[in-house]
Amino acid sequence: MAVLLVTGGSRGIGAALVARAAAAGWDVCLTYRSDADAAEKVVAAAREQGVEARAVRADVAVEADVEAAFAAADAMGPLGGVVVNAGVVAPKSRVDAMSAARVGEMLAINVVGAVVTCREAVRRLSTAHGGPGGSIVIVSSAASRLGSPGEYVDYAASKAATDTLGLGLAKEVADEGVRVNVVRPGIIDTEIHATGGQPDRVARIGPMVPVGRAGTADEVAAAIAWLLSDEASYCTGSVLDVAGGR
Repeated sequence: MAVLLVTGGSRGIGAALVARAAAAGWDVCLTYRSDADAAEKVVAAAREQGVEARAVRADVAVEADVEAAFAAADAMGPLGGVVVNAGVVAPKSRVDAMSAARVGEMLAINVVGAVVTCREAVRRLSTAHGGPGGSIVIVSSAASRLGSPGEYVDYAASKAATDTLGLGLAKEVADEGVRVNVVRPGIIDTEIHATGGQPDRVARIGPMVPVGRAGTADEVAAAIAWLLSDEASYCTGSVLDVAGGR
């Protein structure tokens, strides 16, 4: 089977997706920014499924790092799919208290990093570049349509940008064998809430979701895996909410 590149694959949704992809037979190249031990554990678990897997340290805000990650994936074999998952959230803040530095870092990772990752994916997958075709899935957030007032409007805005990236790119490469779709998770029980300074966020907000609970990383990974698969062959430019009705 072809190679799948997953940015931000060492934890949370990314790690859950690597596990599912490996079980489905994908060889997997994942990126991580700082936690090498966590990344290697994900790689080891994937290899137990009988596939090839490797981890590459990469900060997606650095263009050369993204290019190096794709080069590592290329060395494993033909690329078949890319999941644009790496992203950050900053501590809870109102807009009138945000610094330009905070917003700049957010956009560099969540938006510029996503665009550059998609650029490299298209250069390899598109039939216009001699590629075999394939699938790109961008992991956004329900925050893009909720706005996240009083928490992190900058994060919500960055994810709205990735929604638009997915919609526009899907139309741009639809006749070049490349499908591009967006998945928008809601309140998902992962470490991202703690890194954003709100370790109690899942417990606090989960019960208020219409289905009565937070989601799991594997539930989001299942949606991404479906969009990567041939079962979603007529889906491109789609935005799929995995948010429990929120």
